[in-house]
Amino acid sequence: MLCFTTAGESHGAALVSILEGMPAGVPLLSSDVDAQLARRQAGYGRGRRMQIESDQVELLSGIRAGETLGSPIAMLIRNHDWRNWQEIMSPAPLDGEETEAGRAQGRKRAVTRPRPGHADLAGMLKYDRSDARDILERASARETAARVAAGAVCRTFLSQLDVSIGSHVVALGDVVARAPEDFPPDLNVVADRSPLRTLDSDAEARMIQLIDEAKRSGDTLGGICEVVANGLPVGLGSHVSWDRKLDGRLAAALMSIPAVKGVEIGLGFQAARQHGSTVHDEIDAAEDAVSRGRLRRRSNNAGGLEGGITTGEPLVVRVAMKPISTLMRPLASVEMTTRESAPSTVERSDVTAVPAMGVIAEAMVAFVLADAMLEKFGGDSLAELQRNRRGYLLYLSGRDTGHG
Repeated sequence: MLCFTTAGESHGAALVSILEGMPAGVPLLSSDVDAQLARRQAGYGRGRRMQIESDQVELLSGIRAGETLGSPIAMLIRNHDWRNWQEIMSPAPLDGEETEAGRAQGRKRAVTRPRPGHADLAGMLKYDRSDARDILERASARETAARVAAGAVCRTFLSQLDVSIGSHVVALGDVVARAPEDFPPDLNVVADRSPLRTLDSDAEARMIQLIDEAKRSGDTLGGICEVVANGLPVGLGSHVSWDRKLDGRLAAALMSIPAVKGVEIGLGFQAARQHGSTVHDEIDAAEDAVSRGRLRRRSNNAGGLEGGITTGEPLVVRVAMKPISTLMRPLASVEMTTRESAPSTVERSDVTAVPAMGVIAEAMVAFVLADAMLEKFGGDSLAELQRNRRGYLLYLSGRDTGHG
């Protein structure tokens, strides 16, 4: 089974990403990861942190001569801003902190007025911390850089199996982008040209205006992105147990992204407001559609998943992100040392990070799909897995209308 974990704080020395279960023989260079890290840092409405950091990965283990070895892949992403935060974030006790009285005095930039909408308050109470910085440094979306690194490896692996993943912003605040009649062959090439990663230039102009207005008023904005994966064969995932259903696994991975509050597949909530006759995707024979079992759907309202199993149609997932919880015009909170009313703490932040969220969502989708590929086809090396996949496609191409 494929798994990954991350470590590190927003203003600590570095972020660490460890990916285990990737087969041997997958071609991988640091530039493959760096390209995805750069995409995560782009987007109109980002804050000063993106001007400070220029994320690049250091490949520490699991790769030799440009190929994975089958062993755990460890990656390091250094925080350039660490030089300005060493005294605040030092793992070692500073002078005087060895005593209880010294610890009670706190460090510089202690956060004792939790921000509504952030993990600050719940984390302080759960982990018995007097300084919310012990919580927010890990809860920060900075952690997602390590996720994107792991997702970049998974994306490279999937590309060897003819699977591509892209995303675009379909809404920011109350501005909704028009869906194109035909998607470009390479979704990200087109989307990444836009500072909002949207395919609708008219909506882009209105989104920029909305962001500028929010920035002037000290406010923040959320939005929705759509992730599309092409090239998946029918049969990934399973209907037999709740934890093997691919739609559930995707939803869990995407809901774990900071500030994400909603996930829908295909028509999603819209399907609940329609009749079944307009929702379900009718089926036709299609001899050229081998990876779909020589069948094709007349529509893709299901978003490429039925019963927790891929249908062979494009996977389409939408992800909704709430507005960022750090406002330059702070909301009401409580000073935890006195329990008196006070404005919440203001930390350096973005006006919106929806374009970046799309890149992060791609990474999480890539991880789940890579895990499903390994589950379906197995193999300790990429070559073995490719052989197994070819055998499955051969079975689909020769399968008759019966069973077997």
